[in-house]
Amino acid sequence: MPGSETPRSGVGGTRLVIGASGFLGSHVARELVERGHAVRVMLRPTSPTRGIDDLPVERVYGDLFDTAALRSAMAGCDVVFHCAVDTRAWIRDPEPLFRTNVEGLRNVLDVAAGADLERFVFTSSLGTIGRGVGGPATEDTPHDWLPRAGAYIRSRVEAEDLVLARAREQGLPAVVMCVANTYGSGDWVPTPHGSLLAAAARGRMPAYFKRTGSEVVGVRDAALALVLAAEKGRVGERYIVSERYMTSREMYAVAAEAGGSPPPRFGIPLGLLAVAGRVGDLAARLRKKDYRLTSTSVRLMHVMSPMDHGKAERELGWIPSPAPEVIREAARFFTMGRRPGVQE
Repeated sequence: MPGSETPRSGVGGTRLVIGASGFLGSHVARELVERGHAVRVMLRPTSPTRGIDDLPVERVYGDLFDTAALRSAMAGCDVVFHCAVDTRAWIRDPEPLFRTNVEGLRNVLDVAAGADLERFVFTSSLGTIGRGVGGPATEDTPHDWLPRAGAYIRSRVEAEDLVLARAREQGLPAVVMCVANTYGSGDWVPTPHGSLLAAAARGRMPAYFKRTGSEVVGVRDAALALVLAAEKGRVGERYIVSERYMTSREMYAVAAEAGGSPPPRFGIPLGLLAVAGRVGDLAARLRKKDYRLTSTSVRLMHVMSPMDHGKAERELGWIPSPAPEVIREAARFFTMGRRPGVQE
């Protein structure tokens, strides 16, 4: 019965991380290695691997549509962590989002159905959760802004629904982790939200955006939550993985202080930011080029409400670090850790 199964193996079981080249995926692999697990990672041949190059992990190469590689990667594994996702919410053509986030996932789930797994830990998004009314949102808050969400969020909602349906109808031992924006060391690419924080830490952001913000969690804390979900998470359940909500002004001020830079001084009104997003939409259509500042990306900066991560605390024993601390850690990484010859 969904929700009643308990993991069979202890420390030492083989764990597979799909998407280990990404920011969160690399930290999941690292957490597993530190806990004594044999770790296998699945990567595309072109994936950057700086985040895992120092880890003793077995590598399997292929993409989400390479069924043979997926079967080889899952062979003998107890737990699969699916961390592969296309997060480009701003792109004009939604096809790549649905191809990776839904159709690629569907193929992974088809292969997982034939594997003898204890858990399938799926990395989802807080964007799949509705807005709280009269208090923070929880895992049970129904989604209430999908018509205005854009293709990226629609793809994440569809993906999460697909995983939960497999758990409910086919017995897949899946646990869904709804993860906030992650911050910390090792954001080498960097992530879109990491890029903004890096600018603030380096004193390159003179203004902040009024009435915007997001839920925040440390990347190592998020990785720990996924690992704990493999050990304690209830099958067919969702867990919010976030420490707290921070406004953009708060985040950038903390980052600037940690980076030794002046904080943003001017606030850009949300209405003006929305106009800029519409200009970005028009420029993208006319120039047939993707721009990161769009109506959709602006909406995602303010549409979601604070979240309650109490379920993860109660059921997983997950205690995250305070968000300002991880913002400072990320700022130090961007201002020092990325310089040649300087270690994280």
